[in-house]
Order: sequence, then C-alpha cells, then structure tokens
Amino acid sequence: MAKVRAHVLIEGRVQGVFFRSYTCHQAEKLDVAGWVRNCPNGRVEAVFEGEEDKVRRIVDWCHIGPPEAHVRNVDVRWEDYTGEFDSFYIRYY
Repeated sequence: MAKVRAHVLIEGRVQGVFFRSYTCHQAEKLDVAGWVRNCPNGRVEAVFEGEEDKVRRIVDWCHIGPPEAHVRNVDVRWEDYTGEFDSFYIRYY
C-alpha cells in the first residue's frame, strides 16, 4: 500500500470541543502518524502520514469530528510522504 501525507486545516466550532484529543485517538486507532494543533485563528491544523487508505479515513473523519464539534470546512493538501513521524501527538505551539 502506498504511503501518503495529508496537511489538513479544519474550520468551524473545532476548538474547546476536544478535537485534538479525539483526532489523536482516531490516528492511533488507524496507526497514522503525525500531529494536530490549535491555530491562533480558531482552526485546527493536522498532518497525517501513513498508508493511503488509513490517511483517507482520518481525513474523512475530520469532516465530522467529535460530538460537540461543528465542522464547516476542511482544506486538505496532499504532500509528499516524508516518514518523519514515529507516532501521532498533540502539538502545543
């Protein structure tokens, strides 16, 4: 299976609803590596790397998010796979 990288920006009611925590849990379940963080402008940003089908599944999940979220838009940029991540984590900067 091909390995891919997706750089995602999620807009809507996505902060203060545990979006990062749920994303981390979903990524770990799918064995997807990368990171997620809150942006100063109210969006959530994430980078996902792994097998294409698994990365596509977590990107699809980002369109829904956790129960309290209200996702308005998801911008996905497909980038070259780098293999730089060993796991998935929450960034705080």
